[in-house]
Amino acid sequence: MTIDQQNQVTLIEHPLIQHKLTLMRRAETSTTKFRNLVKEVSLLLAYEVTRDLPLKYEEIKTPLAAMNAPLLAPDKKLVLVSIMRAGQGILDGMLELIPSARVGHVGLYRDPKTLIAVEYYFKVPDDV
Repeated sequence: MTIDQQNQVTLIEHPLIQHKLTLMRRAETSTTKFRNLVKEVSLLLAYEVTRDLPLKYEEIKTPLAAMNAPLLAPDKKLVLVSIMRAGQGILDGMLELIPSARVGHVGLYRDPKTLIAVEYYFKVPDDV
């Protein structure tokens, strides 16, 4: 990944995500409903963030004929990193779609005086 790619920010303004975020923000949204909405948003986000993953093609047999079918390229090992604690709900939803992804966790808190993020935990796969 180049430095330009690392600093890239993608603003996702999909109508379904915007709708679900509004439902999450409502004061009357129950905890259970909030968790379900987080999961739904994470599934939609997973779709967006995996849009450009490389594919490889493999010969398969279907009931009608053989074909070259696309699969995720195995040389690209995905790592999902959750920013604790709020990111855990998003991680759970994404893992439903990408169960083979490896997982990392980063713990941050905001210093109350400086408002600067302070890292208190960092655990990701060794080769990341």
